[in-house]
Amino acid sequence: ASAAIKRYVELDKALNATALSAIGPHYVCLLNATELRAIHAPSLKLASLDPSACSQETKNLLYEKAKEAFSDQHYLPAYYELILPYLGGAPAADLKALSKDNVNMNVSTFVTLRRDSLMSLTPSEVQGLLGLNLPELARWQYRAPVREWIQLQKQSELDKLHIGLTGGTQEGYINIITPKFPAPSSAPLGTVAMAFHLLPALLLTLLTMSILS
Repeated sequence: ASAAIKRYVELDKALNATALSAIGPHYVCLLNATELRAIHAPSLKLASLDPSACSQETKNLLYEKAKEAFSDQHYLPAYYELILPYLGGAPAADLKALSKDNVNMNVSTFVTLRRDSLMSLTPSEVQGLLGLNLPELARWQYRAPVREWIQLQKQSELDKLHIGLTGGTQEGYINIITPKFPAPSSAPLGTVAMAFHLLPALLLTLLTMSILS
C-alpha cells in the first residue's frame, strides 16, 4: 500500500477525494510528510480518515490540512464536529480558541490532544473546552496526561472548577518533576564497584610485568 501511494504521488497525482477514499482510515498512517502535503485540502470534506493511531507529525500535518479544508465553516456550530477527528494535531492557540465556543469536548478526546498543547491550557480554558463534561475530568486526575497537567496548575485555580482536583501547586511553591535518568551501566552496581576496586591492582600487575620483561 505504501509503495502504491508513493508511486501515485510520484506521477504528480494529487491526493484527492477519490484517492483518500481508497487510502481510507486503514492506510492513512502510511503517508509520509511529502504525501501528506500532496493532499488536496478540500478533499477532506468528502473523505473519512482516522489519524488517531498515527505519529504526532502525521496528526499535525493532517490537522493543518483539515483546518484549511473547513476554514469556510470556522464560525458555524458544525465546525467542531468536522475538525474533531484531527484535533490530535491541534496547536494550543487553536484549542484556546475552541474553549470559547462551547464545544463540550469529551474527556476521551481531551486526553488524546497534542501533549504540549494540552499542558499549556489553563483550568478556565479546560473548563471552556469540556463544558458539560468537566466533572468527568475528576476520574482521570490520577492518570496521564491529566495528572501531569494538574501538577502544572495552581491549586487555587483548580479549586475554582469545583470538581475535586488535587495535586496542583500551592501558593509560594513550585512543583519540580525530576527526570528519570537511566543507570550509567547495565552492570549491577556491585560489579561496577568491584571493577573499580580491582583496577589499581591490575594496573600495578601489568606495570610490574612490563618492568620485569
